[in-house]
Amino acid sequence: MKNSKKNEIIKHNELQENGELNIMAQVKIVTDSTAMLLPHEIEKYDIKIIPLTITVDGVTYQDGITISPVEFMDKMAASKSLPQTSQPALGVFTEIYEPLVADGSSVISIHLTKGLSGSVDAARQAAMMVDGDITVIDSGLIDRSLGMVVLAAAEKAANGASRDEVLAEIKSVKEKTEQYLTVSKLDNLVAGGRLSKTAGLLAGMLNIRIGAHVVEGNINVETKGRGAKSTKAYIQKIIEVLQAAPKGVHAIGISTAGIPDERETLGEQLRTLFPEVEVVLQQTTPIVATHTGDGAIGFSYQLN
Repeated sequence: MKNSKKNEIIKHNELQENGELNIMAQVKIVTDSTAMLLPHEIEKYDIKIIPLTITVDGVTYQDGITISPVEFMDKMAASKSLPQTSQPALGVFTEIYEPLVADGSSVISIHLTKGLSGSVDAARQAAMMVDGDITVIDSGLIDRSLGMVVLAAAEKAANGASRDEVLAEIKSVKEKTEQYLTVSKLDNLVAGGRLSKTAGLLAGMLNIRIGAHVVEGNINVETKGRGAKSTKAYIQKIIEVLQAAPKGVHAIGISTAGIPDERETLGEQLRTLFPEVEVVLQQTTPIVATHTGDGAIGFSYQLN
């Protein structure tokens, strides 16, 4: 027996002994690279990740595979034009789906909002090409808020839940999950056609920053203000909502486009205010950073 195969078997057995692997799972979970899952989360639940692609100055990269979020920020800053994002090809989906359904398992494929990518439509087309039970879901979310829904589904599936039970869990968690966004530089929103050039020019001259609630993929601007104080005030309002939550907070995710120091400072504040809540701090995916530009903050949370 080759050593690599032997090591795989040993690891498989260890996972079983530790209760980290459920070989009787009826449902398998797929998502995309924008879910911002941590490596140990992906491994624990054997979640399959489909990478989106990003093109910078004519060179195409696979999100999280051939380019990291930090590397992307440097390339975007030096790029001649706005990077272009695109959904995976149908074949990428089918290559993932086919082996998953081969043993009769159901697949639930949960993806970022259609408002920012055509990935969910590509997933549905690919699912129709595969002989198996595949349910594709538009989460209406992106980044760590998407990840929260995916993790809830994966945990439910690992505990032996049926497809319908996992789908019910997804619906329940989505209703308790919110995502907010602050954008300090509006250039990318203008270049991407999400803000008019005139509005972008005025905002830049006045140092206007926006705070927005992401609802079913729509970026609903809730506040506009000048300078960093407006961003802090908007985030404080979100924190106050969490503090007033009757049943408490289950999870918080902070993802930023660059600005690592600000991310760590906000994380320390949140960990002090919510010591029993896991607060995940990350550099956001290139897909989000392309739309928001440098300096953006994504604030995701899931209530109990």
